[in-house]
Amino acid sequence: MRFFLPVGAVLLLLMVSTVSADYPIAGIEPFQRPSGAPVLEWVQHDKAWYEHALTGVQRPYPRSLYFLDNQGDWYTPFNRPGMRGPYDIRGWHR
Repeated sequence: MRFFLPVGAVLLLLMVSTVSADYPIAGIEPFQRPSGAPVLEWVQHDKAWYEHALTGVQRPYPRSLYFLDNQGDWYTPFNRPGMRGPYDIRGWHR
C-alpha cells in the first residue's frame, strides 16, 4: 500500500499535465489573451433565465435592473440566493 500511493500520485500528476498541455494559458502576461484562446462574442439569455434572475422583483421592473440585458455569463451575486432570514427580501429561500 505504501508503494502504490506515491506511484499512483505521480502517474496521476503526469496524466493531468499531459491532458492540459494543449490548453492556452496566460502565464506571466495575464493582461494579454493567448492566440487561439476561445472568445465569446454573443450571449443570449432565455425567458427562464430572466425569470430566475428577477425572482422576488415586482413589475414594473426598476430601471436599475436593466443591466441584466447586458449581463454575460460571468458570475454575479444578483441571480443567486443570498442570506436567509430577515435579509431574504426577495424570497429566494421560501
